[in-house]
Amino acid sequence: MGKHVFGIIGYGGMGSWHIKNLREKVKALKIKGAWDIRKEARAKAKTDLLYAYSSLQELLDDEEIDVVTVATPNNFHHDLVIACLRAGKNVICEKPVAMNASEFNDMIIAAKKSGKLFSIHQNRRWDPDYCIIRKILISGKIGAPYFIESRVQGSRGAMHGWRGHMKNGGGMVLDWGVHLIDQILDMIASKVVSVDAHLFKIFTEEVEDNIKILLRFESGVSVLLEMSTNCFIRLPRWHVSCTNGTAVIQNWECEGNIVKLKTKSKMDWTDDIVYTAAGPTRTMIPRPEYTQQTMELPKVKTDWSEYYKNILDTLDGKTELIVKPEQAMRVMKVIDLIFESQKTGHGLPCKI
Repeated sequence: MGKHVFGIIGYGGMGSWHIKNLREKVKALKIKGAWDIRKEARAKAKTDLLYAYSSLQELLDDEEIDVVTVATPNNFHHDLVIACLRAGKNVICEKPVAMNASEFNDMIIAAKKSGKLFSIHQNRRWDPDYCIIRKILISGKIGAPYFIESRVQGSRGAMHGWRGHMKNGGGMVLDWGVHLIDQILDMIASKVVSVDAHLFKIFTEEVEDNIKILLRFESGVSVLLEMSTNCFIRLPRWHVSCTNGTAVIQNWECEGNIVKLKTKSKMDWTDDIVYTAAGPTRTMIPRPEYTQQTMELPKVKTDWSEYYKNILDTLDGKTELIVKPEQAMRVMKVIDLIFESQKTGHGLPCKI
């Protein structure tokens, strides 16, 4: 059993998910106990063979616990993270780390004063679809990206549980938006220079449940992020336009392909007009097959448990954090501008 001892605050869906997967995949971490304000959640923790703390203070006073994950509704993150840091615990916070950048700044100050590790559980940096796209762009095989589309679409027509309430920090921006924004900012180092958001409340009265976000980067790349609960004909999970080709991933099963321009194959353009059902065109004449190549998506081997393994290796002085607070601050600043853009009704310039 490892030397680091783990406790969790919040034992709902995500809290129990952490425990189940840590037990299966991160054997170096000793799992001790959980605290939740709800009596039934504490009973569930006992059923799952965890020590159920009777109060937050009991967990904070437990000197054996040195790593705590906060997995509560979003509006409780600020106070709980700061309390854990002040108690001398290393802290992992579920996403979104805070309700806004100002709250998050308080947490960063507390972390610096404590000298303890502080990270955010952005586990979707390990999603295979994201890792494939990142690998394609890093390789440069289809040139430089100029337009990236990233989508998560469903049709259940609701935000689940507390995620449908504004006071809890619910809504699609802080639920799925934070994941997709983090992925893009992790992949593109260039500064964000404008943010434009279209947030819709189709089924949920208090919070947005269908959203479109457009980010423009200083490097010239533009990104469209779309998340919906009212989509019955889904578009690809990823559609990436680069100077020498296009990459598409259809779904989480990573079905898709790459179509690459054969730069050494000269194409003889014709002056002939092609007649389509929509009328005549020259611009949209299909490219001849001999000038392009269809390729399989690259293979990746990835697992979300690498996040926790990185935490342990960082605590043991073997490496540095992958998900850093300063990266999360960049995400939170973009999120603040998303809500401001919606309020003003237009895009906002920035340099983040």
